Amino acid sequence: MKTPAGKECSYFYGNYFRGAHQEECRLIGRQNPPLGWTPDLCNKCPVPEIQRANDCSNMSLTAEVKRGFLGLSRKVVVQAYCKKVHDFVENPIIGCGHCHDLPAEFENLK
Repeated sequence: MKTPAGKECSYFYGNYFRGAHQEECRLIGRQNPPLGWTPDLCNKCPVPEIQRANDCSNMSLTAEVKRGFLGLSRKVVVQAYCKKVHDFVENPIIGCGHCHDLPAEFENLK
């Protein structure tokens, strides 16, 4: 579903049926204010880019809202975990490097 920022994200839920206006991020969940989800967090959230670049079924994402410098801004911090190798993924956009083998054309270049 498209987020308020116009990006496609599978964790965003919006219910607009019959005039309802319910929006939530199912990845962040319901944290207490001021660290709860608000639509403005979708503007700089890295999750849609991660999902677009890496669609690995073994990678699970967790996210939380953190305060920025001096507590003035808020940002979404994402952690990825690979269920196949049982380890945290350093760069979720690239992946863990173990789940998907390179094609044979790239293996010969080493």
